[in-house]
Amino acid sequence: MPTLALRACAALLLIIGALAGHATAQAPQKVVIYSSNDDTLHKLVFAAFTKETGIAVEPVSAGSGVVLKRIQTEKERPGGDIIWGVSRSLLETNKQYFSAYASKNVDAIPPEYREPQGLWIGNNLHLMVILQNTNVLPEAQGPKAWADLLDPKWKGKIAFTDPANSGSAYSTVTMLVDLFGGGDQGWAKVRQLLANTKVLNRSSLVFQGVGNGEYPLGISLEYAGYVWAAGGAPVKTIYPADGTIAQMEGVAIIKGGPNTDAAKAFVDYINRKDVREMILRGTFRRPARQDLDLAALPGNMPSLKSVKLIDYREEAWTAVRAQTLEKIKDLVQETR
Repeated sequence: MPTLALRACAALLLIIGALAGHATAQAPQKVVIYSSNDDTLHKLVFAAFTKETGIAVEPVSAGSGVVLKRIQTEKERPGGDIIWGVSRSLLETNKQYFSAYASKNVDAIPPEYREPQGLWIGNNLHLMVILQNTNVLPEAQGPKAWADLLDPKWKGKIAFTDPANSGSAYSTVTMLVDLFGGGDQGWAKVRQLLANTKVLNRSSLVFQGVGNGEYPLGISLEYAGYVWAAGGAPVKTIYPADGTIAQMEGVAIIKGGPNTDAAKAFVDYINRKDVREMILRGTFRRPARQDLDLAALPGNMPSLKSVKLIDYREEAWTAVRAQTLEKIKDLVQETR
């Protein structure tokens, strides 16, 4: 081959190599997020995150148990980068699958809502509350405490999610067993309460049932009451005088995931103060960080300090979940 041709060929190979390197460097970043949050929250957060960072989000949506099972199955070759929207107990019991990361916002999150080594960090707090439709049931006639719901006059008038299908409903029942005295005494009172409920398959049916006036009362999550009220429904959120619990949901980086830098960027983003304000405005999720002025934000939620919170034996109740769900199932069937 003539020298000129050799030089031309070599130059062509250099150009192709440079273009390939440039294409690789400019390949769009992405982050794969395994999440049990709902689509409304996903659309809000993922669109804003991508717009700001240029990192595309590939969501995988399923229940907490499903996404954790997937992480366990994929542990030798993880397909995801982030797990998001999972309870503290599930994050804690699966932290061997996560990578430690000191988020830029770690100091804004109270110690009780973060893992000491940075294996997970809290985002949202869900308070268990009573919802009241004030068109169907005048505000002054509503219950003030969980104990009030034991009155037979509420039979068939309280919407509740089947604990077999809802982690928050399971937490509510087990919290009430302890609140009502524990042991046989606590279970007897929980049985009274269940006898008054309409047990529905999905949490959204409780929200809708109270919001539309099908049921005067519902046992639900705090944010749902504010969402319906903001939409014009006559829904009041009742914080029971005998106390409630704040359940944390958090985020973690999956160990060995394919997009670690993008995962770190998401963890930093999701707990940033302005982002938490955006999320509260859009979905009324209470933040784990405690430096937001809730009185100045939509909904005018009470501060966490002004709500009576009680201790919840989360680890203990998680350990006996299977047999407890069977007991709850039997009580529901007995009281229909």
